[in-house]
Amino acid sequence: MKKIAILQSNYIPWKGYFDMIAAVDEFILYDDMQYTRRDWRNRNQIKTPQGVQWLTVPVQVKGKYHQTIRDTEIDGADWASTHWKALTQNYRRAPYFDEIATWLEPLYLAEPYTHLSQMNRRFIEAVCRYLEIKTIISNSWDYNLFDGKTERLADLCTQAGGTEYISGPSAKDYIEESVFIERSIKLTWFDYAGYPEYPQLWGEFTHGVSILDLLFNCGKEAHSHMKNVHS
Repeated sequence: MKKIAILQSNYIPWKGYFDMIAAVDEFILYDDMQYTRRDWRNRNQIKTPQGVQWLTVPVQVKGKYHQTIRDTEIDGADWASTHWKALTQNYRRAPYFDEIATWLEPLYLAEPYTHLSQMNRRFIEAVCRYLEIKTIISNSWDYNLFDGKTERLADLCTQAGGTEYISGPSAKDYIEESVFIERSIKLTWFDYAGYPEYPQLWGEFTHGVSILDLLFNCGKEAHSHMKNVHS
């Protein structure tokens, strides 16, 4: 049995994204899809004393309405120091800030990035290493891509040797289950409900922020507040 998940890359995603990675044997970054503005590809949220704040990576979009996530270029480099400053200001009081900063700060201040997909993957892999998530992470362009929304996903599963496809619940609106049945691939819907709260700075608890919030506040104990990540 081999479980597969296929998702677009996000910038410093929330804990549910990493729980899905941990739930499968191979996680395929689906960055051959069209880049969508005002989405999670190039931005995410952190907590501050003034409430939730967006951290957005500027990307080149003018005249590039149909570009893929893979081809989307980052616009400038100033954003990295700005984001790290925001993280430092809002999380330096968190119990595990120094521990996380040892590997996170260089990702912001010592590494040049040209493309969004490349940058997202670097951050995702770094978080997986810290959480000891061993899942294979591959790119959709490592495989042949076929036409059809559901057909393409099912074919990616088949090429990767998958026998079970784990999908986010929002895909129920468009996935045709029969396509997976025809290929003898089990289709399972991932459940993001029921996460426990954890010690969090700045007021009322918020689940949907970047996983960095969980890491700064809980360190290696982050797994205790996730479903598929284990110590």
